Amino acid sequence: MTDISFRDLSGMADFFRAEALQRDVWGHDDTEDPADLMMVIQAEGGLAAGAFRGDALLGYVFGFATRTPHIQHSHRLAVRAEARGMGLGLALKWYQRDWCLAQGITHVRWTYDPLRAANAALNIHRLGGQAQTYYPDYYGPMAGINKGVASDRLLVDWYLDTPRVAACAAGKQPVLHGSALRLPVPADFGQMIEDDLPAAGTARLHLRAAMQTAFAGGLMVQDFDPVGREYLLMQG
Repeated sequence: MTDISFRDLSGMADFFRAEALQRDVWGHDDTEDPADLMMVIQAEGGLAAGAFRGDALLGYVFGFATRTPHIQHSHRLAVRAEARGMGLGLALKWYQRDWCLAQGITHVRWTYDPLRAANAALNIHRLGGQAQTYYPDYYGPMAGINKGVASDRLLVDWYLDTPRVAACAAGKQPVLHGSALRLPVPADFGQMIEDDLPAAGTARLHLRAAMQTAFAGGLMVQDFDPVGREYLLMQG
């Protein structure tokens, strides 16, 4: 990635690029975060950064402050389709970690669709995130790539200064000890939505019930097996 640079967005042209990137990634029917709002949030202490090749924005991350000073909410992470497979999403998250730690922020939270295996592999396995909060139909009906299924989301807790996350940053995956409850997900939930919407809805309800039961029993998502496409849940 020698021709890729990572930096904070700067100037309205960059924010309009981030607007366009959202439409391209999530679909033109989805509502993007507007350029002026992202600019103001950055000016007031939020994070808006991107991966650039020249002036072209290939991916970006966007987060903002919460009511708790040491916690940031990470609202968006996106990489253009033509730039996937280059590790840009992972690199942007490590950029975010460095940025947050420099600001005294030690905990970042965000939500994602728990049935999308690629996102689970990044958020839980590669970054060292954990989860024990499940939001059914969090956003209500959605458009774009999420159209037709309930917008369930899993809340990730990313504790930036822990040995677990430091090991992931160094490219070393922590080893779990003890037995774990394993919950599988489809190989490609996005394709399932396109090909068999009823099956996608059934998969949504099945994982929702299993995770809610596990969390009520004190289990926590501690890892995700990207090969077997399974969540590993253990006592927190």
